[in-house]
Amino acid sequence: MRDGQQAQPLETDRPTPFDPPIGLRRRAPLSRLAYPDGHLGWVATGHSVTRAILADPRFSTRRELLHQPVGHERAAERPTPAEPGIFPHLDPPEHTRFRRLLSHHFGPRRVAELMPAIQRHTARVLRDLADGGAPADLVSAFAMPIPALVICELLGVRARDRQRIAAATSVMNDLDARPEQVADAVGSITGTVRGALSGGALGSGLLAQAAATGGLSEEELTNLGMVLLATGHLPTGSMLALGAFVLLTDPAQRALLAADPGRAVEELLRYLSILQFDVRRTALVEVEIGGQVIAAGETVVLALPVANRDPGLFPDPDTLDLTRSAAGHLAFGHGVHQCLGQHLARAELRVALTALFERFPDLRLAVPPAEVPTRDRMAVYGVERLPVTWGVVPADRPREVRDHALQDSG
Repeated sequence: MRDGQQAQPLETDRPTPFDPPIGLRRRAPLSRLAYPDGHLGWVATGHSVTRAILADPRFSTRRELLHQPVGHERAAERPTPAEPGIFPHLDPPEHTRFRRLLSHHFGPRRVAELMPAIQRHTARVLRDLADGGAPADLVSAFAMPIPALVICELLGVRARDRQRIAAATSVMNDLDARPEQVADAVGSITGTVRGALSGGALGSGLLAQAAATGGLSEEELTNLGMVLLATGHLPTGSMLALGAFVLLTDPAQRALLAADPGRAVEELLRYLSILQFDVRRTALVEVEIGGQVIAAGETVVLALPVANRDPGLFPDPDTLDLTRSAAGHLAFGHGVHQCLGQHLARAELRVALTALFERFPDLRLAVPPAEVPTRDRMAVYGVERLPVTWGVVPADRPREVRDHALQDSG
C-alpha cells in the first residue's frame, strides 16, 4: 500500500451509549479503512480534515461512487445512480437546482413561522403521553411523533400515514437490511407521496407549492417528497430520544437546559452526533489532504461523532457541558450538502426537550441505563426504546429498580 498504512475494518463498538466507537477514537485523523466489499478507502476522524473534505468539490456524494462501510449484503451490491429528485446523492449543478428550490422552505424565517405548529404538536404529544400513563416508551410516544407530525404538515402529507413512513424509514436506516427490503421501504414512502399527489391531498404544503411552480417532473417531485419525509423526522426523532436519555442520566446537566435551550441543544448535537457511518464522499480526482494522498475513486467515511470530540477544538470533549459554546461542530455536516433541515431540527429540539422536562419534572428511566437498547447498526444512531416513568415510585417495585428510579429522579 503506497502510504504504508494497514487498512482495518470500521470499528462500531461503543464504550457507552453516548460515546463514539472506541476504536475510531484511537485512529489517526485520516486513516486507511477496509470496506466489506473489498474496497480500500479511508475514514476521517479529525475535525479539520473532516471539515475540509466536506467542503471540497473534488469529493462526490453520488451514490454509484460510494462504498458502504458497514453491512455485508448492502455493501456487496453496487448502488445505481440516484433517481431524479434524490438530491442528497447528486453533485452540483444538479444538486444546486433542488437546493435552491427548497432552501427558503427550511430557512430561519420559515422555521420561525412554523414555531406555533411545533409547539402545538409538542403539546399534543405530551398530553397524549400523560393520558397514556406511566410507564411509557419515550421513543414511540414522544421523540418520533413530534418531528413526523411537523414534517407531514410542512409537506402537506396526511399525518395518519406517519406510522407507515416511520416503519419504512427505519428499514432504510438499517445498514444490515437486505437490498430488497430497502427497495420495498423506499417504494412504500414514494407510494404515499404519489398517492397524495394524484389524490390532491397535499393542501397548501411544500410539495403542492413545488408542483405548482412547475419545472419538476412527477418522478422528481415524488422522490423529493420521499427524501424530505425520510430525513425530516428520523434524525430529529433519534436526537430527541438520545438527548432525553443522556439528560435523564445527568440531573445536573438537565437542570441547565431551561436556562439557555439554544446553547444546550448545540452541545447535545456535538456530544451525541447521531450520523455515524453514512456520511461518505468519494474522490473524483487524486487529492492530497491531511498529509495523505487519496486516489480517485477511493471512498472516505466521515466519522462526525469522533470529529466532534476533537480536543483541538473542544476542550475536555468527552464531558457534556450545556454551558459551553459548541460552535463549529459538524453534526449537520458542512459545505453544499450541509443538512437542509438544520434550522427546523434545532427548533424542534429546543421546544420539545424543554417542554418535556417542564411537563414531567420528575421524569426518570424505568430501567437501568445499561438496559436501554441502542441502534448500533444504523446509519442514524439512537435508541430502540426508552422506558420512562414519573410520579410516585410504588413501594412494591423490586428494590433494585426502586432504588434506581429514586436515584434518577435527582
